[in-house]
Amino acid sequence: MGSKTVDEAGTDTGTEAKRDEEDVQLTKDGDTAADQADAEAYEDDEQAYPDSDDRSDASAGGSGVGQGAAAVVSAGLGIVSLTGSWVGTVAQARDSLYGQLETAQQSSVGTQLKELYGDSWNANALVAGFFALAALIVGVVVLVRPAFGNPDRVQAPWIKSVAWAGASLGVIGLLLAALKYSDILLSVPAGS
Repeated sequence: MGSKTVDEAGTDTGTEAKRDEEDVQLTKDGDTAADQADAEAYEDDEQAYPDSDDRSDASAGGSGVGQGAAAVVSAGLGIVSLTGSWVGTVAQARDSLYGQLETAQQSSVGTQLKELYGDSWNANALVAGFFALAALIVGVVVLVRPAFGNPDRVQAPWIKSVAWAGASLGVIGLLLAALKYSDILLSVPAGS
């Protein structure tokens, strides 16, 4: 810590006197000590972030979090389209119940199979197809998003990978849903 001494004339001669002289000098030039500190902080920021656009992108949330989340959602929807969902199960059970109500006891076995099982199978295929289509759309949107954004900003590789996985699962899910709905894959057996 600086020492303060006072000479016979009553003036300060220590380190605090030098600081006072610097403050007076800055004030004479039109700048205050606070202005000088702000200027030094700005220069430090400029050295740390030479390109001010990079700093504004990071502060504006342009870190790709939204694209990453959308890519994960796309992959999740693709998995749901392949493995089934609660919504598909409910739709299948509801359609099966309607089939039971609409089918008369005297109906042929083929009609009963179609009403009880075939229509509910098709309802499940439609729901799976909806999830697959949603996965495909979200995945494609994430993949083409950089074309409509800042051309200097590169999309993270993991985002592209997950979006491709979601879009691919969506295509496979759509194909399987179409095959199930058209009775090419696991069709209802024909009754006699």
